[in-house]
Amino acid sequence: MIKNDLFLRALKGETVERPPVWMMRQAGRYLPEFMEIKAKYDFFTRCRTPELASEITMQPIRRFGMDAAILFCDILVIPQAMNIEVQMKPNFGPYLPNPIRTQKDVDNVIVPDVKEALDYVYQAVKATKEKLNDDVPLIGFAGSPWTILCYCVQGQGSKNFDKAKEFCFTNPIAAHQLLQKITDTTIAYLKEKVKAGVNAVQVFDSWGGMLSPVDYQEFSWRYIQQIIDALKDDTPVITFGKGCWFALDEMSKSGASALGIDWTCSAKNARYLTGGNITLQGNFDPTRLFSPPSEIKKMVTQMINDFGKDKYIVNLGHGILPNIPVENAKAFIDAVKEYKSPA
Repeated sequence: MIKNDLFLRALKGETVERPPVWMMRQAGRYLPEFMEIKAKYDFFTRCRTPELASEITMQPIRRFGMDAAILFCDILVIPQAMNIEVQMKPNFGPYLPNPIRTQKDVDNVIVPDVKEALDYVYQAVKATKEKLNDDVPLIGFAGSPWTILCYCVQGQGSKNFDKAKEFCFTNPIAAHQLLQKITDTTIAYLKEKVKAGVNAVQVFDSWGGMLSPVDYQEFSWRYIQQIIDALKDDTPVITFGKGCWFALDEMSKSGASALGIDWTCSAKNARYLTGGNITLQGNFDPTRLFSPPSEIKKMVTQMINDFGKDKYIVNLGHGILPNIPVENAKAFIDAVKEYKSPA
């Protein structure tokens, strides 16, 4: 039994004293204790060493006491397992030296035995569960197939992922084959994470908002739906599509337990577009964490009032930025813990 089950209760839509809170990318780069580990080990060493990954996952929980932990890992461990080389270059980000651009490239992509290829992730889950001692739930995650395709085809981060879109529109058969391979791998990977002990999973569709509503259905949502269908009976599934407000109506009927909302969509619109029946998560602008702590607290309280305390998980509208002052992150978490419903 999880001692603090606020997060799991909110996912079920139960009435709570206050909403739970965690932050996307909470395990990481804004914390001085994380920077100490970063100085000693390169990025994928941190991901692939269970002891390091579990320690990094625990750091924000020890410091701030969020209501859920999220495993330190990266969405690009999936393409790595699929025979696609991925490097993480300092001050640059992900770099794939051999991007996928042709049918032949797609044919060379494998659907791996995830138990073997990604065993280090499940070992990190087990190590983290031991350290958490059932105090709070642990979230596992994966990137959406479309978001993974974006990196695999573009070869690096991008403002518009033009090459990825061009590939989909000029070679749709190959694109759908690649998307299906990523989907099959992701489903198997998340199922193993659940077996290893995670209490919920989140699918990050970071680049879904790059697509038009019609193209989103074809190249992103249909694959996310497969993941939800495969996982929803095993564990709660949270879906977060950045810039995908136009799909919230359909997402709300998907069987997901909760939907992540970014900061460009108001609480009122998010509730309206989802029919008011599903748990929502978000949507504080990460850059707003540069505001003074007293202001952050006021804005967080207002945000909770706008969403309502039930069927709601407090979070940022995207990942926390690296240069956020630690005391400002603390103000964000404290504001939720101190929340009192308006009379």
